[in-house]
Amino acid sequence: MAARGRPRGFDRATALERAMQAFWTHGYETTSMTELTSAMEISSPSLYAAFGSKEQLFREAVALYNDTEGGPVTRALTEEPTAYAAVAAVLRENARAYTGDDRPAGCMIVLAAMNVSDAGADVRDHLAQWRRSGVEMMAARLDRGVREGELPPDADTATIAAFYTAVLQGMSVQAVDGARAEDLERVAECALAAWGAVTASHRTQGEPPPAALPRTPEPAGG
Repeated sequence: MAARGRPRGFDRATALERAMQAFWTHGYETTSMTELTSAMEISSPSLYAAFGSKEQLFREAVALYNDTEGGPVTRALTEEPTAYAAVAAVLRENARAYTGDDRPAGCMIVLAAMNVSDAGADVRDHLAQWRRSGVEMMAARLDRGVREGELPPDADTATIAAFYTAVLQGMSVQAVDGARAEDLERVAECALAAWGAVTASHRTQGEPPPAALPRTPEPAGG
């Protein structure tokens, strides 16, 4: 039986990729429907027919971003041989990705709905959940490092993951402010230089350095 209605006159995947670029560049709330339809090269009725609503379109765009731009990060966390190598690859990869000439600056999942009105609260919460999932994925890789003996048995993997995720999010903001790849690479290397202290056992974290031994007075000459 023939399909009902007129066939869609555009490629849905291409339109979604263009919407992702628009949201990534301008953010959810400040990207108007006019800007979306212009970027996607479709009419407003076609947008609603294909995607349902602006919010649903955004959610699909975020999923597309994760599947494409997030691919190297996922591979790093699953394929690198050590937890250190995984975190290092994530930081270094994103230092380049956040500043690429062929894409908007920064991370869409970090930046696209940070400040929205009450009407956009669902979108803000949706992205917050994506960010939490990223922390959990990194923590899971660190947990594997504990099991494999790379990290101390009592390493606080949740806090370590939160720390390195905070570094990534800060790098994303700096990219939007004009930081170059080499600037972010230096930030990444500084964060990696702290690996030993950040991943140390609870028994050593926060302990003050040993006090200097009192100097033995030298005998008086005579």
